[in-house]
Amino acid sequence: MRKAVVVGSGAGGAAAARELQGSFEVMVLEAGNEFKPLSLDLSWVDQFKRAGLLWDERGIQLLFPAMRIRKTADRMVMVNGIGTGGTTTLATANGIRRDHDLKTLGIDLDDEFAELSAEIPVTTDHRSLWSQASRRLFDLCLEMGLAPAPLAKMGDYTRCVRCGRCVLGCRHAAKWDSRHFLRSAVEKGARLFTASRVEKIVIRSNRATGVLVRKKLRTEFISADLVVVAAGGFGTPVILQNSGIPCEPRLFVDPVLCVAAPWEKAGQNKEISMPFVVERDGFILSPYFDYLSYFFNRHWKPPAQDTSVLMIKLADSACGLVRDGRIEKTLTDQDWVHLKQGVELCKEIYARLGLSEKSWLGTVNAGHPGGMLPLTAAEAATLHSERLPENVYVADATLFPKSLGYPPILTIMALAKKIAKICAQS
Repeated sequence: MRKAVVVGSGAGGAAAARELQGSFEVMVLEAGNEFKPLSLDLSWVDQFKRAGLLWDERGIQLLFPAMRIRKTADRMVMVNGIGTGGTTTLATANGIRRDHDLKTLGIDLDDEFAELSAEIPVTTDHRSLWSQASRRLFDLCLEMGLAPAPLAKMGDYTRCVRCGRCVLGCRHAAKWDSRHFLRSAVEKGARLFTASRVEKIVIRSNRATGVLVRKKLRTEFISADLVVVAAGGFGTPVILQNSGIPCEPRLFVDPVLCVAAPWEKAGQNKEISMPFVVERDGFILSPYFDYLSYFFNRHWKPPAQDTSVLMIKLADSACGLVRDGRIEKTLTDQDWVHLKQGVELCKEIYARLGLSEKSWLGTVNAGHPGGMLPLTAAEAATLHSERLPENVYVADATLFPKSLGYPPILTIMALAKKIAKICAQS
């Protein structure tokens, strides 16, 4: 049987591996280790903050190795997951279809979204898991004509215990992540190797012969008839560039900035993350307890249970890059305009609650990268960039022509499934 190497076990990698196994003998190579949720009791955070012992976001990696933190030159914090499940284990499990830009290119994912809807439990019936503060914010947004809508969540939320730790790894198996598809692929015969960082694709005469993999102190060559790279919007461009395949300086990252205010017993640290959304031009708003800001931003005031938080998530401009493993990304003037509009709207909402004068900002951070090898209309049928060797495919958000402005997991999986089908038929 033909051999396929799938690089990465996140949304794209797990979906592709599951689809390919059977047509190929699949090997999944994951740079990180087996994912484990953060088990640490968070009651210590307030004391550590008061003592000034938490000052740099990168320090969280010592406690939570599955979360990788890097900073840009202007100190924007970049977050991605490393380990089985990739960033899906740290995401908020939003099952949102956002493929209009792909449709514009002529890419039809209707069948793949239909398959995913049959394979993954999705619900919007989770208001019982909201805090009282988020319920009041939802009603207020309705009164303001902002058309708030509950967000579709992937998983079995009858298991949710309202611990508020969705982005630190769900310990109760309520939240869906791509490890479900990964396990399914393994049950079908795929092999999974962790702590196996792919450094480059070995190419001969416009075909990949395999990949070079770093395993601790040694480098190993693994042969393959097909290579599917799904190492994420930060990881995939590095592998491609190391392999002599140029990418474009079109990185987007979906920056997040939270606006917080004191609200006694708000309880938003003990609810599902992003329970509802308000969509505006260039950004969305959603309740979201920002743990990075809570842990490390000196302006972020404890205690957590008495803090209300609204998140602004930008659909940022596609201008940035990853080079030699370094992320080079700044926000454009238009991005800052949208951020300012988001802050003003958050403050208006808090003003109606009498809280705006005491509000404060969090740390700008981001974790939905992509765009450095965007698909074009000419590639709509093959989903294969002309820059790639004929038996190498990319299957993650690196292919998106621009930011979705929304959580991308479901759309990445639909695209990866479509790509895997094309590979299986070749």
